[in-house]
Amino acid sequence: MVTQTFSPPLPKTSHSPPRRMTEEAFVAWCDEDVKAEWVNGEVIEMTPSNVKHVDIAGFLLILMRAFATHHNLGTVLGPECPIRLAAQRTRRVPDLLFVAQERADIIQPTHIEGPPDLVVEIVSPESVARDWREKYLEYEAAGIREYWVVDPMAERVEAYALDEAHRYAVLPEKEGRIESRILPGFFLQPAWLWQETLPNPLEVLKTLGVL
Repeated sequence: MVTQTFSPPLPKTSHSPPRRMTEEAFVAWCDEDVKAEWVNGEVIEMTPSNVKHVDIAGFLLILMRAFATHHNLGTVLGPECPIRLAAQRTRRVPDLLFVAQERADIIQPTHIEGPPDLVVEIVSPESVARDWREKYLEYEAAGIREYWVVDPMAERVEAYALDEAHRYAVLPEKEGRIESRILPGFFLQPAWLWQETLPNPLEVLKTLGVL
């Protein structure tokens, strides 16, 4: 009698890419199992987010998506959706993005083709320079109308909007809140984000007039 033995399947090969590759090769390589950005031929693999990062991202996604939907302003997407900025030769993966209703045609099945109207980046220890400097300049040049940077480590939020010269200008914090120009009526109180337990999103949505 011959006994058959079965071996477990071999583990999936590493996703680690060459440091540089073409955009076409990057698109073929980067699947749902890996989070990475492509910047002028260079591949930047993203480190796993910490719990605070994920918590804030989920909180903001609930608020912004509910607000945009309630007012029929457009589409809010989370960190699974990359954006392709052809002129900058980049494919970025923001934590949150908003595309206005009238520009819905830039939403493609697998990515956003062109600059969204608003982007939110949540700073991680390994992304400080990238979020505060590199993406600031890149998003400004691409014409992303608003850029919000949330830095849990510094407990700091700064929001920028393009001015008439197509340069970013700071949206001021007044009475403890920052108001968006792209999402009229939407505001964020940065103090919400630094609490040990984030506020109940339903209560915040009542404050925003959604519920």
